[in-house]
Amino acid sequence: MPKKIVVDQNSGFCFGVINAIRTAEKYLLEHKTLYCLGDIVHNNEEVQRLTNMGLQIINYDQYSSLHDTTVLIRAHGEPPETYRIAKENNIHLIDATCPVVLKLQKRILSVYQNKNSEKQILIYGKKGHAEVIGLLGQTGNTGIVISSPEDIEGIDFNRPSILYSQTTQSQEQYQQIIDIIQARYQEAGHSDWFAYEGTICGKVSSRAKQIADFASSFDIILFVSGEKSSNGLYLYNICKAHNPRSFFLTNVEQLSKIDLPPADSIGICGATSTPMWLMQDLAEKCAKL
Repeated sequence: MPKKIVVDQNSGFCFGVINAIRTAEKYLLEHKTLYCLGDIVHNNEEVQRLTNMGLQIINYDQYSSLHDTTVLIRAHGEPPETYRIAKENNIHLIDATCPVVLKLQKRILSVYQNKNSEKQILIYGKKGHAEVIGLLGQTGNTGIVISSPEDIEGIDFNRPSILYSQTTQSQEQYQQIIDIIQARYQEAGHSDWFAYEGTICGKVSSRAKQIADFASSFDIILFVSGEKSSNGLYLYNICKAHNPRSFFLTNVEQLSKIDLPPADSIGICGATSTPMWLMQDLAEKCAKL
């Protein structure tokens, strides 16, 4: 058995996810059933726990057909269309949009509604991600989503633009996109036509260094995350870069399928969408190896 097994106390849910889950739990204790538009968090284990309590995950088609009921808006936020449907169908929304995401939505909406502004609104993030869908909705879906350097070709460099980032993106990769776009505007002779804002969540940006230090401190790293978590994949790659003996798990049962090399110490960490109870369960499992 390893001499030291440590769960990273900096890992686990961010404030926005904690608030959404507590809001759901509180409602379910009183009403037994609650609809949630999309996975409340990108972690199957936590979604299953809440499903067992009575949470029902629905998609947009199902949501559009509902009437006279209650629906939870998760931390990722939603586009204006979701609120319009709720008003038409008499759906009561419990809005658990993360304050950081909500603030960003309002900033983007303000630029979009400025009749004197001709700026193209650029959003750096993962196409199809729940938060990005909500941000894009603030632009009437006219914004340009930048997921990779190739997407920059969709920008008209003869028009001004402003760039925002999905709150859970990599600060380093965001800076790379900023540098590329700036260079293209300089080539076009319009270097002053490009602006950007720092919109990555502070907890997310600080996690990169924290998890790098944590990964370097143990013989083996077990990183726990949902496969759909953008934040999880980003942080796991940091772990892998600083400790080649890092392993990605989505649940405790997968531990038995990993051929772990001998080790005196194991560090267990995860994404901002990983529940602390899951990492602690994994630690108990490791202690029985």
